[in-house]
Amino acid sequence: MMSKHARSMMMGWAAAALLFGAMAHAASAPPPETPSSSSDTKPYPRVRVVTSMGSFVIELYPDRAPITVRVFLDYVNAGQYTNTLIHRVIANFVIQGGGHDATTYKLKPIKTYLPNESGNGLQNKRGWVGIARGSDPHTGNCQFYINLVDNPELDPVPTRWGYAVFGQVVEGMDVVDRIGVTPTGAMGPFKSDAPLKPVVIEKIEIVPAGTPTQEGPVSLTPSSTTPQVLSPK
Repeated sequence: MMSKHARSMMMGWAAAALLFGAMAHAASAPPPETPSSSSDTKPYPRVRVVTSMGSFVIELYPDRAPITVRVFLDYVNAGQYTNTLIHRVIANFVIQGGGHDATTYKLKPIKTYLPNESGNGLQNKRGWVGIARGSDPHTGNCQFYINLVDNPELDPVPTRWGYAVFGQVVEGMDVVDRIGVTPTGAMGPFKSDAPLKPVVIEKIEIVPAGTPTQEGPVSLTPSSTTPQVLSPK
């Protein structure tokens, strides 16, 4: 039986929500080989997300989601995420942000819409990072979400598209968890699920290669099965 969040995913939501639907992408294909940042390969890029509640590090996987990662890093280098909101928090589901200016609450301009790269072997499991989008599967842009728990309902199946996963939190998941239980409600233009005390992304910065982090490399698990952004719900 589908959970309450899974059932409501297929329903329309307000300005900041993210719907899930459409057709699957390469869901029947065999999963790709598990990536490995061994000593003889180039390490995966990492970014540090600095928020008003603490910092966390995301490792990105361009071999699985090349377009999504490239555009995300372009946004990081351009300062797109500086002074933006984590505008949506649902305990035991996801946190989402990166699209609304923290001062005006207005949506920030975007570069392009992204082709859907779900079905790449990465799954919506706890700590994994995906790109938010609208009901059209190819409308992702700068907003991203982090899974607080395993959310298999967001993965592609043969009858619909999924939500593209492109990275994983490898340091500071305790910060993400604290954000995930912050009190929420209606705030500004957001009708529900917005932190009552704004959670601000102060900046996202590239972590230089070779910079030590607390948790080190993370192994990836391949899939077990062969204009307003909405959010996972």
